[in-house]
Order: sequence, then C-alpha cells, then structure tokens
Amino acid sequence: MSKLAYIYKQLNKRDFRVLLVLEKYLTQYEYVPIEIIEREARLPPPQLSMSLSKLSRLKIIKRRIGSLTGYRLTYLGYDCLAIRSLVERGVLAALGDRMGVGKESDVYVGLTPAEEKVIVKFLRIGRTSFRQTKRVRDYTRDRPEYGWLLQSKVAAEKEYKALDLLWKASAKVPRPIGRSRHVVVTSYLEGIELYRYKDPMDPEYMLKVILDTLRKAYLEVGIVHGDLSEYNVLVVIDEEKEVEEPYIIDWPQYVYREDPQSEYLLRRDVEYIIRFFNRKYRLKNIEVERALSYIRGEINEI
Repeated sequence: MSKLAYIYKQLNKRDFRVLLVLEKYLTQYEYVPIEIIEREARLPPPQLSMSLSKLSRLKIIKRRIGSLTGYRLTYLGYDCLAIRSLVERGVLAALGDRMGVGKESDVYVGLTPAEEKVIVKFLRIGRTSFRQTKRVRDYTRDRPEYGWLLQSKVAAEKEYKALDLLWKASAKVPRPIGRSRHVVVTSYLEGIELYRYKDPMDPEYMLKVILDTLRKAYLEVGIVHGDLSEYNVLVVIDEEKEVEEPYIIDWPQYVYREDPQSEYLLRRDVEYIIRFFNRKYRLKNIEVERALSYIRGEINEI
C-alpha cells in the first residue's frame, strides 16, 4: 500500500468535513480562520480539535500560529479529497504504488471497481517556478487569486478535456476515465518511455504515428501539445500487429490553434521530436517543413 493510500484510510467523515470547509475558502483565504472552520464544520469543539490535530499531524493541513489562528489545505489534503470523490463516484476502488514523479505530477497505479488497472495522475503545479508557469500556461492568466492547488485543478480539467477530444478523434493518447479536482484517471498503458526505448523495429513508423497524433490534435481538436519530448511519449508493443505504437501523454499545457504562440510551439514540438529520432535512431528521411505541412493539413502524406 502506498503512503498516500495509507494516509487516506486514516480519515473519517469528521475529517473530511473539515477538509471540505478549507477547500470551500481556497480563493478567499490563504489560511482559513479558525472561527470560520468552527462555524462551517458544525462539530463539537472537542471533536473539531481532535480532527485538526490529527490532520496537522498527518500533514494534510498546515496551521498558521500567531495572533490569528488559521489552517490551509496541503497537496496531501487535496489528494485525499480527490480520492474520496473518485471512490464515491465509482471511478476508483484502490490506489497502488507510485509509479513515477514528474516536474508537475505524481503518477500512481490504481484499480477501478471492475478491477481494471488504471493510471491515477495527481497534477502538482508549482514544482517549476511561478514565473515559468505564468509564461507557458494560459490557465493562470488573469487569475492571481489561484494558488497552486487551484492551478493544478484547472490543469487537470484542461488535460481531461484534451484527452477526451483526442480519444474521440482516434489519436494515440490514453483513454480518459475520470477526473476530480487536480487528479486525472486514464487507461493503463503497459509501455516504456521513448527516451529509454533503445532498439525500435521501425522508427520511421513510430515517428509517423506521433506526427499523425499531432495532426489530429491540430486539425480535428484544434490544439497544439506545446511541450512534446521523448519524456512524454510512451511506446506500447502491439503483440497482434507486431508493431510499436507511440502514445503521447501529458497534455495540460496545450494551447489552442488560434493562440498567437501556437505556430511557434508546434514548430518547436516537431523540430524537437524529429531531432530526437535523428539523433537516437539515425532517422534522416523526414523533414521538419514537410512534417509541419502534414500536420496543418496542407499535404496528406509525409
């Protein structure tokens, strides 16, 4: 059992009542005053005191000590609220081990009530610098009141929306299953990251599939990935077809085709991935300009 799952199981209804109060006031207070918590939680003082002490000890909430006592959610507290929602809605039944840690996410394996293996991705906006976040992510524009928790929630909303549209367009992306707050649940893909994939059977085919996904994103969904690299492409072996299928993951930073930065970001994505294939697999026969024309729909073959 993961540490997160263990902590989640320690919580009861009283604890979640307190967490929901803190979430309710995320945009109004950095630390929610104790008077508001007492009024909204509607718990007897001894029970509230026990709950606040327990949640603080588990690092699910953080206390401000001073003339004005207050509490705020930590990422761990937000995690527990999201898990509870996913469990109650029948999206998630169990949370397993953490599979990986990214710049802006933690990834766990999970199970649905039907025992389907899934990926549970917790967005962690704020691991990179705030200045960088503001520069490349349109979901932070004009929202100065949004802390990292709410920025992560908006990022998850964006990613889930993109995956839903891309999946319906038959693009090579994980199948979206559910979302709550800053957490996205998708189908489990048994694969290996492109940067660790050494000896592909057909690197040209893999690159063309990646470019085809970018084309569907651009023409059918109207978005540009914006941060494509060998670290967010997952290679899955299709045993029946005996081919390697590359899936593009991590879509929260996408921009719309109409965005002034979209052409710059599209070119950067394409140049980067082609350069990687040239360097890693010595693939030289696909040119950047032709690939861009294909993605934009100006030509129908690469």
